Amino acid sequence: MKNLTQDQWSKEVADDKNAVILDVRTEEEFIEGYIPTATNIDIYKGQGFLDEIEKLDKSKNYYVYCRSGARSAQACALMKQQGFDSAYNLMGGITDWDGEIEK
Repeated sequence: MKNLTQDQWSKEVADDKNAVILDVRTEEEFIEGYIPTATNIDIYKGQGFLDEIEKLDKSKNYYVYCRSGARSAQACALMKQQGFDSAYNLMGGITDWDGEIEK
């Protein structure tokens, strides 16, 4: 797992043709606003979260965020344990995000 600042994260996502944006907040948080193209898989679902990430393509590069960066760091660590080579955590989460947000 690699922690990225917002600038690093935005640049890497823009330059990465293999990027997938993953929002690990609750569905309620996600509905309030999310980074465009993000897929929502709630880390609080425990085994359900692990089951969902197991279905993901491990050859992709995952850019993961939550509200503040703590849950997404945990999600990246879990993904690494599940065999994902490329999971990048957005430091500061969506709270510090000043890019586009969809609702």
